[in-house]
Amino acid sequence: MTTSSPTPPTGTHLSADGGDATAPERPATAPVPPKTPWIFHQGEFIRAGDLYMGPGLQGLHYGTGVFEGIRSYALPDPGTTPSAPPSGGAESSGPDHGHDEPAAPGPYLFQAAEHYARLHRSCRLMRLDLPHSVPELVDITAELLRRNGLTGHAYIRPVVHKLALQPGTPFGVRLSGVSTALTIMAMPMGAYVSRDGITCGVSSWRRIPDSSLPVNAKVTGGYANNALAVDEASAAGYDDAIMLNQRGEVAEASTANLFVVRDGQIATPHLGSDILPGLTRAVVIDLLASEGGLRTAERTVLRSELHMADEVFLTGTGCQVVPVVTIDGRPVGDGVPGPVTRLVQELHHRAVSGQLPAYRHLNHPVALPTARPGTDTRP
Repeated sequence: MTTSSPTPPTGTHLSADGGDATAPERPATAPVPPKTPWIFHQGEFIRAGDLYMGPGLQGLHYGTGVFEGIRSYALPDPGTTPSAPPSGGAESSGPDHGHDEPAAPGPYLFQAAEHYARLHRSCRLMRLDLPHSVPELVDITAELLRRNGLTGHAYIRPVVHKLALQPGTPFGVRLSGVSTALTIMAMPMGAYVSRDGITCGVSSWRRIPDSSLPVNAKVTGGYANNALAVDEASAAGYDDAIMLNQRGEVAEASTANLFVVRDGQIATPHLGSDILPGLTRAVVIDLLASEGGLRTAERTVLRSELHMADEVFLTGTGCQVVPVVTIDGRPVGDGVPGPVTRLVQELHHRAVSGQLPAYRHLNHPVALPTARPGTDTRP
């Protein structure tokens, strides 16, 4: 019968004569956790891993918050960089983070001021106290990109929400007498939807009407409506949902505005269709007119038009410009992206990449510090 030798305990080794000899103890070193990304929270830049928010958040319980989605784009080809903001402009008063070194070309934010202006309007609706002006928020966002080293395509998510009941405020759901929290995060993000088209299904879940929850604001709690529609579409094998309003007219996709094209005529649901007035939607309408010579009719769009359209495409900050190639299992037109959709994709790309001079006022350059060899400019 053979017996296996016992494994020596930690800190020992076998001596030459087979006995145990105590090995020199090595100082224990705790593993260094990876650094989490920088975020901006309640007036300061902190690591995401250092953020603690308790379980009693009013915004979490009642959906009493608002948010935005903003994109930044990598530096385009040489010669197409938007001009820097004038002295004293939106970025000049922000935190300089010790940037006394020459500025290097960096990414830039698209429609950042427009997004933050809408965030301010949403905050007024929900009685949220946002202490930073639009230029200050743009500066903060630029600094957040710098700290995280986000020089390529990225996505920025500012969230403002109700935090906690103030002293003397009775328990319950309410807007007054509740403190406010602001958090801004950023992450790398390129195109996450195929430029060659997606499939959609018309949802049985109707869009919340403006008379129940104002659609001009991006209220966090309202997106449960969108989530139900997406869940239904996903279960049916579609990529996204198209939502009708309470009158049975086309409203929008889950997080994007919708356009239809038939016989060369372009239309999109009007603002009274219970849609979010998308910033990308507005840019696309203007691009079609100014660069493509095409007029977009803002009108009622019937569900039947989706099945008779030659083209359907979606627009949004996140998805950008996306063709819809089938709806409810039926091909849209020839079942491939059409010429108007491809034109919009090209014009939008040129606008966000700073190649259209008339739209460069929407591009906010983010100057990066020139790092010395072997140094890290971030704390």
